[in-house]
Amino acid sequence: MSHDSTPSPITAQAGTALKGRLRPPGDKSISHRAMILGLLSLGETRIEGLLEGDDVLRTAAAAKALGAGIDRDGEGRWRVRGVGVGGLSDPAGVLDFGNAGTGSRLMMGVVGGHPVTATFDGDASLRKRPMRRILDPLLRMGVTVVEQAEGGRVPLTLRGPREAVPITYESPVASAQVKSAVLLAGLNAPGVTTVVEAAATRDHTERMLRLFGAEVAVEAIGPGGHGRRIALTGQPTLRATDVVVPADPSSAAFALVAGLIVPGSELVIEGVMMNPLRTGLLTTLLEMGGDIERLNEREEGGETVADLRVRHSRLRGVAVPPERAPAMIDEYPVLAVAAACAEDTTRMQGLHELRVKESDRLAAVAAGLKANGVSHVVEGDDLIVHGDGAAPRGGGTVETHLDHRIAMAFLVLGMAAREPVTVDDGAMIATSYPAFLADMRALGAALSA
Repeated sequence: MSHDSTPSPITAQAGTALKGRLRPPGDKSISHRAMILGLLSLGETRIEGLLEGDDVLRTAAAAKALGAGIDRDGEGRWRVRGVGVGGLSDPAGVLDFGNAGTGSRLMMGVVGGHPVTATFDGDASLRKRPMRRILDPLLRMGVTVVEQAEGGRVPLTLRGPREAVPITYESPVASAQVKSAVLLAGLNAPGVTTVVEAAATRDHTERMLRLFGAEVAVEAIGPGGHGRRIALTGQPTLRATDVVVPADPSSAAFALVAGLIVPGSELVIEGVMMNPLRTGLLTTLLEMGGDIERLNEREEGGETVADLRVRHSRLRGVAVPPERAPAMIDEYPVLAVAAACAEDTTRMQGLHELRVKESDRLAAVAAGLKANGVSHVVEGDDLIVHGDGAAPRGGGTVETHLDHRIAMAFLVLGMAAREPVTVDDGAMIATSYPAFLADMRALGAALSA
């Protein structure tokens, strides 16, 4: 799948109620990190349930280029033979991450902690995304930026130091990618590398580092204990381990919202990660009156998971506080779809991070709502959606701007709207959810490509 290929429009329209069970793809955040920590470990890491979307496969290719031995044993089953912390070698060619913002930024941290030189690049969408927030702390750790595109964007070439410098970094933005890049660079630094964040972000890196044997201390700080201080002891010997990847809550979000807004629907979504720093959407939908039950809670891959039973519900508007944003930053497009079908007003606050995703997601969501007759307004970094409890008009064509979550969110809108909804390109959906169309059709969705 190429992001520069001919666009592939997809249309969704209201049909029958959605019924059945599905297991969404493996969590993308866990899949990236399993590959990366497999690279940095000694021994053979076995991964089950890996998300085999384009983003994660680019990370796997980069890990192989940096020295890992990687084999695929079957669907979602992979083996990674690592080189250990300090064992990376210079890649022979450019590390091409396609559309993978997470993979590229985390791997910049890995390279930045080692005395190797690597060039990072990606597709047209990735070339627009800011990397300066990653480069700033890495420069303090001794990294040299050999070449870069304007504004610190890819393509860029990094040269890591002979020995990385441990730092204490107070992150100016709530970003798990920034935090993770600093911690991964700190793995090969002597002493303690510390990241301080005013609002807690996804903690998958910290959890998985512990799973592989690193010493990581986490302390709640700030008003209400909403902030975190994360301290990593550098130069550990990471040991290969087995990782079972739970289902991605960001991918589960589309079936979750579809089940709530399509009349008569009842679904079970299996094995969804319930990490409290990833359940902001679930919390919000419950506040809106969503009929969602947690079933069969259990542990997989160091994370709590559960099956979710979802039934069609009469939703009502709510105010979503800005401090919830880090726990649901990827789910706001599909939350806006739920809000369009709800009664009364939903106000989503503090969405500045949406402006620097695969697209300016805030602008893209607003444009998609307008195209489909949904009353809304953007005030600063807030998105306010006015619903009347009825099915939205629909009938519009949505510009996706090469953003997979915009595409999937508005296809969900089309499943409930009075008129069909078309997205201008669905090819990039494969970056995170290759089976999206097949899974939704199996539940009864009317999707035509």
